[in-house]
Amino acid sequence: MRAPSGDQFEIAGGGYRAVVTESGAALRTLEHAGRPLVDGFAEEEMTSGGRGQLLMPWPNRLRDGRYRWGGREHQLALTEPGRANASHGLVRWVAWTAEEHTGHSVSLSYRLMAQSGYPWTLDLHVVYDLSADGLTVTQTASNTSTTPAPWASGAHPYLRVGAGPVDPLELTLPAATRILVDPERLLPVGTEEVEGTTYDFRVARPLRDLPLDDGFTDLVRDDDGTATAVLRDPRSGEGVALWVDRHHTALQVYSADEVAATARRSLAVEPMTAPADAFASGTGVVTLGAAGEPDDSFSATWGIRALD
Repeated sequence: MRAPSGDQFEIAGGGYRAVVTESGAALRTLEHAGRPLVDGFAEEEMTSGGRGQLLMPWPNRLRDGRYRWGGREHQLALTEPGRANASHGLVRWVAWTAEEHTGHSVSLSYRLMAQSGYPWTLDLHVVYDLSADGLTVTQTASNTSTTPAPWASGAHPYLRVGAGPVDPLELTLPAATRILVDPERLLPVGTEEVEGTTYDFRVARPLRDLPLDDGFTDLVRDDDGTATAVLRDPRSGEGVALWVDRHHTALQVYSADEVAATARRSLAVEPMTAPADAFASGTGVVTLGAAGEPDDSFSATWGIRALD
């Protein structure tokens, strides 16, 4: 009998162990020295709440599934019908093909065919690699079409420190701006500086009972362009860090308060190269050049490591 998420690709290295699935090329498991770093899903389960999934060719929500590109209007299927949004891209549930599977890494590919609402064919690749520095994930898209295509990417890991809840854990989030959304459809309506608000986690502080389903931008970066979020237990000192490269312009943070079975058990920190509704607003959207042009491919990298 086949697992709901298809074939399972296990890798290990540097004290880390991970399992990636055929379905959605999702990160099902990540642990260090036996300690879980993400709140994934069991082999006999289907992922829920986006756990571990890759979000391409756009992350987060798109208003009415509608956008304009290349002088044409495009209409995507509404995959969040209750809010009339197209959500989290087109590859969350598709079967990816393993290209290379070694002891410490696995690369998978998927050809996204032109379709209603997204009439471009792209070759997608993802590489998961483990080392003493933790997990590194590189997501790549190559346009094989004759016209330029809009592109953004993201991922949906839930960071885990202990069994939960996350309330006593300390969050460090290197972001100066919070994206404001309307309460009904959770779509952007503006921004505000986090300075002086309960959403300022630029210095580590406890989450307490703050509900989160918020996008953050203006990321504070190291000299090499890396921004790093940290979730840590101040009692044990154990923690987990998620880092993103310079191509990731936003982080979505989600505590799943409305999901009774998993509410506040872990904290999703989602790398995104563009914020919600990007195809409509144009914010952060990458133009993939037509096939054969120098800019017909785009890669973005993020990763997770354990903290002791």
